[in-house]
Amino acid sequence: METQIKKQHHWGIHSVSYWITLLLALGIIFIGARFILQPQVGAIGYGISFNNEHDAAYGKIKGIRDIFSGIVLLPLLAMQMRKATAWVFTTTIIVPAVDFLIIFSTNGIGDVEHLLIHGVTALIMIANSFLLFRAGKQSSKE
Repeated sequence: METQIKKQHHWGIHSVSYWITLLLALGIIFIGARFILQPQVGAIGYGISFNNEHDAAYGKIKGIRDIFSGIVLLPLLAMQMRKATAWVFTTTIIVPAVDFLIIFSTNGIGDVEHLLIHGVTALIMIANSFLLFRAGKQSSKE
């Protein structure tokens, strides 16, 4: 029987990975809202502008999906469910990775600005994913 009470370290607001996840979730919600409210501005920010006014509908479709991608993380963060957050967050890395490939195949290597936006986002998400999973290993060792 242990005579000391071990201090429990819970993942949450004191964790860097928590705040990175929250900032990225809020960021993609903002980007989605921009696509719904100003589809052409959103498309230009993405890296592929619209050809005609009817294309704006696709911007709104993308917008609601972006908003969902951010909102789905918020309850997991609020409940400090690190493992669930880690898995959901990790699966969403596919979005900026494929966005990078879409920009590359559409605009070519010359569109460095948008390639960097999507590529760096994917890399930050990969690094944060490691932090999210690592946080669980650290707290289980104590």
